[in-house]
Amino acid sequence: MLALEQVVKHYRSGSETVRAVDRVSLTVERGEMVALYGPSGSGKTTLLQLAAALLAPEAGRVSFEGRDLAALSPDEADDYRRLQLGFVFQDIDLWRGVSAQENAALKLLADPVPWKAACEQAGEWLKRVGLGHKLDEVPEHLSGGERQRVAIATALANEPRLILADEPTGSLDSRRGREILTLLHEIAHERGAAVLLVTHDPQAAEIADRVHTLRDGRLLPGAEAPSPGPPAALDAAP
Repeated sequence: MLALEQVVKHYRSGSETVRAVDRVSLTVERGEMVALYGPSGSGKTTLLQLAAALLAPEAGRVSFEGRDLAALSPDEADDYRRLQLGFVFQDIDLWRGVSAQENAALKLLADPVPWKAACEQAGEWLKRVGLGHKLDEVPEHLSGGERQRVAIATALANEPRLILADEPTGSLDSRRGREILTLLHEIAHERGAAVLLVTHDPQAAEIADRVHTLRDGRLLPGAEAPSPGPPAALDAAP
């Protein structure tokens, strides 16, 4: 479903050229969850942005169902992200003063989906991420982990065929993190979606169908799951 073929993406840093993604080839099939490990600065987020058609490669090809994403017009790229893609960003961006249910429903209004139906659909996804009792809470009254789960429900609300997740468990304690990883795996298998996530969470290696490691922009043979880190902060989801 998603294919990267010898993809290269460069950045300029002063007089230096940084190869954020260096001749990477990777596929994610329908019904499959792939986890990508790597240290900070290894190119993981850049790779996700290429897969989301937010960036275009200098060389190589990124395609979704055989269609070259770099060849899409701006309107076609917007439609791809709106209709086919669910993106869980590392930085949580929710509307203040707007309930969790309404935040998760906003993405659906562009289709357009009637407001009541959008809220009902968003509410079901919030229940699946463990926030059925927080539908009416505004982000200011939610913990960091709860806000993360609202963001995940928002990404899933349109039932996307491709899910890209940038550190989706970064604000969650280990129990909630495992629940979210298991949910993403279930969605891949139940709905035939393709899931690509970048993570430092060692639990992903146990749950994902495949694991890869990215270092200095290059995909390494084999996999390197990180060792468990210190206990999650108290602000993590209860």
